[in-house]
Amino acid sequence: MTSAVSSVTQAAKIAVVLPCYNEEGAIGKVVTDFKAALPYAEIYVFDNNSKDNTVTEAKEAGATVLFERQQGKGNVVRRIFSEIDADCYIMADGDDTYDAASAQKLVDAIVKDRCDMVVGTRQPVEGEMTYRQGHAFGNILLTTLARFFFGRGFTDMLSGYRGFSRRFAKSFPVMSGGFEIETEMTIHCLSLGLPSTEIATPYYERAEGTESKLNTYQDGFRILMTMVRLFKDYRPMAFFTIGALILALLSIGISTPVIFNYLETGLVERLPTAVLSMGIMVSAILALACGFILDSVAQQRLETKRLSYLSIPFLKD
Repeated sequence: MTSAVSSVTQAAKIAVVLPCYNEEGAIGKVVTDFKAALPYAEIYVFDNNSKDNTVTEAKEAGATVLFERQQGKGNVVRRIFSEIDADCYIMADGDDTYDAASAQKLVDAIVKDRCDMVVGTRQPVEGEMTYRQGHAFGNILLTTLARFFFGRGFTDMLSGYRGFSRRFAKSFPVMSGGFEIETEMTIHCLSLGLPSTEIATPYYERAEGTESKLNTYQDGFRILMTMVRLFKDYRPMAFFTIGALILALLSIGISTPVIFNYLETGLVERLPTAVLSMGIMVSAILALACGFILDSVAQQRLETKRLSYLSIPFLKD
């Protein structure tokens, strides 16, 4: 660590926060590695009802252990941001898959470059089994959808290795309870246009004896639904316009035979179809109207969030 880096980081309070659930056999090494990489940082382990020796290992390694009884990573992150007071937060999992030596780069991006969020983009180490079957595809799919919904994004949206500024942590209203928290943090950052960046970091296979808590299909579906919900909340005009367009096309498709029949005979012989078509078109118009109304509401919510974000100093006095 150079003196230039030291002078900058010593002026800021750095916290390494590690959400944990049954990480016996890994958490001790993770804490030790982060203490070596960031000797000036406070290391916090947030235990989420572990049933093994996670807490004992963390304490023996020198971490401060706190507890969150509501199950789920999102609930842990909510507790972290409310309980811990720091200028820079480095968050990683307790399974020893992330590279602690890269933490200094994340700190520099927050403290020196004044980013509000930095994502440690996972680069699998050659020869190691890092991703479970389906995880890599799901990550690519969800990352692509985020770019489509919001116009820009990150290359590894679901990475749990991140850095946050004080302004981000104290102004981010955590609503998610589970693994969809990374999606919520990403979209919050994108919607407000906060300064952010990505840093490539090595990604290792899990420590022997530990197991992933992520359910590929169940949690993947929850993440997808969270993304759709946030798309509706943050960009209601686009969301309801898409819905209105689908309904309008369906109405036109259903009514086309009725219209041609009327032009030929002068009669509406399929009245129920005509009524159904009209009802669907009315629904399309209502969806479009909802989009206009909710877009104004969404803009006001974004303005409120932005003002809340700006009211928090980047570094604590």
